[in-house]
Amino acid sequence: MTAFEVIALIISGLFVGFINTLAGGATIISLSIFMMFGLPANVANGTNRIAAFLQTLVAVGSFKKQKILEEKKGIKLGIPTAIGSIIGAKIAIDLDEKIIEKAVAVIMLIMLVFILYKPKRWLKQNDELVAKKVSIFQIILFFFIGVYGGFIHAGVGYLLIAGVVVSAGYDLVKANAIKNLIVLMYVPFTLLIFIISNQVNYKYGLIHAIGNIIGAYFASKFAVSWGPSFVKWLMVVVILFLSAQMFGIIDVKSIIKLWIK
Repeated sequence: MTAFEVIALIISGLFVGFINTLAGGATIISLSIFMMFGLPANVANGTNRIAAFLQTLVAVGSFKKQKILEEKKGIKLGIPTAIGSIIGAKIAIDLDEKIIEKAVAVIMLIMLVFILYKPKRWLKQNDELVAKKVSIFQIILFFFIGVYGGFIHAGVGYLLIAGVVVSAGYDLVKANAIKNLIVLMYVPFTLLIFIISNQVNYKYGLIHAIGNIIGAYFASKFAVSWGPSFVKWLMVVVILFLSAQMFGIIDVKSIIKLWIK
């Protein structure tokens, strides 16, 4: 590995860790840079789980320290997500992710409409929903989100935030903290599956994680100080960018190549 590759992995990790902690969707950058440096798509998918685990570990610790993490509800929602992620990861070992990428792009665009059409739902907490116990519907919903997260991970943050806000009633900042806890709960299981299948490059994953950890730490601070409105608009921008990538309108891999030349 060259010094150039090390620097590129760390710098890209900074952006990925920051964006993923505040909103989500930046995993596409990780996958693109891994593949650009020669990793097969399935190995890139598995390798990315190292940084995902470490960045969420840092973010959850920071959110908890700032006393905005609703742990009990997050754990209850994280259990079905983790179960679903195991199934998704096993599917990902052999299947092409292109079809499901486009499906989630459609879901995210629908979510974008809700964010812009009824912004108060995302910015203000619904105490009535927050007080309710976890329902069967939520268990099923987060199970299927877990299947997707285990399969490809890219964009799962948006699905988790949408599920927490709409079904559990939390504002964007608290929903984001819960999202990070849920990811922290399921990623170790998916990482283990990819390790067993020999689809993880530890060197690339750990170096990339250095940037992820730093980005995640600062993002967790900004999420609280800048508030739900900032998180909302960051989500809008990244959803549009990620959807354009998934529909083939832009090519993140080509953009990264131009940036690092």
